[in-house]
Amino acid sequence: MTSSICGSRRDFLCTGAKLTAAGTLLAAGMSGAASGAQPQQGEAAKSPLPARYRLHNVRLEEGFDKEGEVVVATQTGLYDIDIDGGKIVALHPAGASPGATGPDARGALMLPATRDMHIHLDKTFYGDPWQAPRPRKSVLEMIEREQRLIPQLLPRSVERAEKLIALLQSKGSTFARSHCNIDPVSGLKSLEHLQTALRKHQADFECEIVAFPQHGLLHSHSEKLMREAMQMGAHYVGGLDPTVVDGAMEKSLDAMFAIALDYQAGVDIHLHETAPSGVAAIRYMLRTVRENPALKGKVTLSHAFALGTLQGEELHEMAAELATQGFSVASTVPIGRLIMPLPELKAAGVRVMSGTDSVTDHWQPYGTGSMLEKANLYAQIYGGPDEFSLSRALALGTGDTLPLSDDGKRQWPVLQQNADFMLVDASCSAEAVARISPVTATFHRGRQVYGRL
Repeated sequence: MTSSICGSRRDFLCTGAKLTAAGTLLAAGMSGAASGAQPQQGEAAKSPLPARYRLHNVRLEEGFDKEGEVVVATQTGLYDIDIDGGKIVALHPAGASPGATGPDARGALMLPATRDMHIHLDKTFYGDPWQAPRPRKSVLEMIEREQRLIPQLLPRSVERAEKLIALLQSKGSTFARSHCNIDPVSGLKSLEHLQTALRKHQADFECEIVAFPQHGLLHSHSEKLMREAMQMGAHYVGGLDPTVVDGAMEKSLDAMFAIALDYQAGVDIHLHETAPSGVAAIRYMLRTVRENPALKGKVTLSHAFALGTLQGEELHEMAAELATQGFSVASTVPIGRLIMPLPELKAAGVRVMSGTDSVTDHWQPYGTGSMLEKANLYAQIYGGPDEFSLSRALALGTGDTLPLSDDGKRQWPVLQQNADFMLVDASCSAEAVARISPVTATFHRGRQVYGRL
């Protein structure tokens, strides 16, 4: 399949912190995950559940308690839930419909399974002895370091990817979008190894793969490899800092979009640049999508730190255009001097996602694999310590699925939808976010993939 390409580089696309958050991270046990320690209960349940069963004594949210117009608490109740063929088929008040057998949730809170929308499963230190990243001065320096490191990582990358998948499951995630190195050093081996790991977990974990030219699409002459990666089954075309790394913003972005058009795929680009070049790159991508309607709704800006440099009307106009063209933003919710305008983007209609990025590797060692932690960071940075705001922050980790609507009506779980959920040691969503409460079990399409009930 090919796109309608014509003429020149432009013509061929003519078809149409608050640092106080750190305390909560430490309280959440951050150091244990960063060291590569396995979850204490990280193995899947040893006794598979039948295709049809009843999960007893599950806590579900039922509504909000208010004082005037202020939400002050969340109402919950205990339920028995019938699961059949991987779907939720019935809800009963606990004990009201006796007879069916199944595990006992013992009052644990049921929340939607989380979705890690930016991670690198293919290159990780997780599962190995502790090692901290070396000091670095630039992205280009890190690329040179990675070129020496990859041959050491590849022989055991399947094993480490599986351990990282198990960590995500232990934190409530059953879906991820993983960036996978496509570069001259590893060739297509990183992709092959990641696909091997995912095939071994196809019944209990779902993953979208982004073909990621980590060493620069142009800088490492990886366009041919990227096309081969798409032929091998990668779902998204990735990119990296077109000015800082590739040194030719328009040429780099045009090459990335040409691959996406040829394979009718989406785009997910790492954009770290905060200089004016970062804003210029976003504007160029918006222009490209306007001229190519097939790309509308299919572009994700990962990190997109340049958006954190905009204010006032300039930010408002940029957010409105991103929403109009269907762009999404995948943010790790960074803490520090740069505060991303995530609430402003959401208010404008931009889909904002999050991910744990590198749990521990040669880039950074701080990840825990928990999307509840990301929701907690969001609530802290953007000022939401109240019951209602904390409950809304959960959406960042669940792909915008929440048990209660803004007006307090139960909207999840939904009958006949996939039984993808986690059981959490918390009284309500707000507590789960605020305390980063322990996940006691994780289910994917009715299958218990973590914990023991």
